[in-house]
Amino acid sequence: MIGVLVTFTQTEKFDPSALAKIVDELRGPFEGMAGLRFKSFMLDEDGVRARNFYVWDDEQKTRSFFTAELVDMVTEVYGVPPKIEYLDIVGFVDNSGT
Repeated sequence: MIGVLVTFTQTEKFDPSALAKIVDELRGPFEGMAGLRFKSFMLDEDGVRARNFYVWDDEQKTRSFFTAELVDMVTEVYGVPPKIEYLDIVGFVDNSGT
């Protein structure tokens, strides 16, 4: 498994209601996406960083998803370019079935 942390940092706080609208608009394509186990949309406590965290089954699918075109698109949506970090997941606890 591979994790990806995508961070959008602004100098001003993100508007939580505007982020909720983005989530509603962008959620659909991720539901049932091959190779993607989880995706979360998050807002840091200070409100200046919106973060998306992905858990993927396959590194090749992961890296092919994060294209230059996708970066351009999300930069337009969030108003700032993302920082993309790839993380090796060495362990995972999933309590969603309990």
